[in-house]
Amino acid sequence: MSEETISTTIGHGTWYDMMAQKVVEREKQLCRDTSLIRTEMGLGASGFPHIGSLGDAVRSNAVSLALKDLGYNSELVAYCDDKDGLRKVPAGLTNVDLEKYLGYPVSGIPDPYCCHESYGKHMSSLLLDALDKCGIQYTYYSANDVYKKGLLLNEIRDLLTNAQKIGQIVKDEVGQETYTEVLPYFAICEKCGHLYTTRAYNFDSKTDKVFYKCIGLEIKGQLISGCGHEGEMDIKNGDGKLTWKSEFAARWRALDIRFEAYGKDIADSVRINDRISREVLAFEPPSHAKYEMFLDKGGKKISKSAGNVFTPQIWLEYGSPQSLLLLMLKRFVGTRNISVSDIPLYMNEFDELEDVYFNKKQFNQKETMRLKGIYRYCWIMKPPEESSIHVPYNLLAFLVKMAPSECVHDYVVEKLQNYGYLQKNQKLDENLVKRIGYARNWSRDFEEIRETTVELGPEAKQAIVDLLQNLQVVDDSDKIQNIIFNAAKNNGLKPSDFFKVLYTILMGSSQGPRLGPYVLAMGKQNVSKALQRAIDK
Repeated sequence: MSEETISTTIGHGTWYDMMAQKVVEREKQLCRDTSLIRTEMGLGASGFPHIGSLGDAVRSNAVSLALKDLGYNSELVAYCDDKDGLRKVPAGLTNVDLEKYLGYPVSGIPDPYCCHESYGKHMSSLLLDALDKCGIQYTYYSANDVYKKGLLLNEIRDLLTNAQKIGQIVKDEVGQETYTEVLPYFAICEKCGHLYTTRAYNFDSKTDKVFYKCIGLEIKGQLISGCGHEGEMDIKNGDGKLTWKSEFAARWRALDIRFEAYGKDIADSVRINDRISREVLAFEPPSHAKYEMFLDKGGKKISKSAGNVFTPQIWLEYGSPQSLLLLMLKRFVGTRNISVSDIPLYMNEFDELEDVYFNKKQFNQKETMRLKGIYRYCWIMKPPEESSIHVPYNLLAFLVKMAPSECVHDYVVEKLQNYGYLQKNQKLDENLVKRIGYARNWSRDFEEIRETTVELGPEAKQAIVDLLQNLQVVDDSDKIQNIIFNAAKNNGLKPSDFFKVLYTILMGSSQGPRLGPYVLAMGKQNVSKALQRAIDK
């Protein structure tokens, strides 16, 4: 790489390095202390965390890592909103009696699985578990503890004292007039225990008391009745919480947050909080980066309440933490449609990324540097010293599926040796052992290993048609190799290009073992069905 390219490239050449540099430059312009630069991610506790929930943490963590790489001390804050109220019973828990807890803080609802101290603690622990498995380091804050310990107390006082100004900001930004009439604060009703049914209408700054009435609230089309109680509460007790339209600003100032990524679905709340932070709390809000949502294959937003939850735990059942981080880090902007069927593709893509890192594949200088940087971030900046053994995921899944149940490992090893992935008596590396485990889980849970979608030209389609016709009458691996070669040649294709097409369809990789023995091992019928689906698309 030329000296000029190196001098103009920030860090490892990724978006995260550029964002970290922007954060540093902005903080210096604001003349703020840069001895510790905190990034933040929000941690929901009202339902099952989905893939998008993890994206918040992964992206902010990457910026923290980039800041450290630039020589700055940085820390990722994982702020769990376990003070939030339950608005809807999540899909998957409809058989549990949670309806009666609608409107209650999730930290006060019993855990339906009976393994944590509360419903909120159970749900938040799932995302923390995923962070731990991905090797992400963070400092955890529970909103319930934060309010009880008074960490936001000064901010709450300032916000409630300036409630009219906040009401006007909300009205200006989104046209909502609610907070011109009530305070941006929910007290927990001391009589019925509900959170969202209360309306705070006055704050006494001398006594720190909020005066409220429990009047009820409609949440997602369902009316939660208030008990009618009219009371007061001391904000120092922590028996209440700020609304979303002011709480972000409070915790930014209290925890001194300098960067936070956010999804486009809360863009209005972030914009409102930015103004409140500047105009009410006199704290310049953190640098932001807006990202878009993951969608399911039907184009719907993946949601913990909509019944299409794709959790990090599901991914980690069939794929490595590094492949999951690659999903999050490879691109920051733009929506993406994902499903479980994409996991093998990302496992194979991570192998290709590793090949770039260890100089087995190269692109132009700038792209090669960026890809090597993404690889480092997928390993949380602790990449291995040598490449692992790469075996296409689909191949492993087929092998596991065909293996006798009593000797799966030995069968797979023998086949990998026959195909040239392993030398005789070669020891399996740790990553390959784990990958066999992922493939076993896949084979256990799915009837079919989905082939990779490939854009096929008319020549390639006809070559596959010819191959399928001739495949049925041969049972010799060398003859199968010959009919593949002839199918390509007869349709004006380079045999090497046609082999690459077949490898991509069947294994999700541009190369693999000799196809003749592979087709026989996997079963001609299985391979034929996969190729037929490819040309039918």
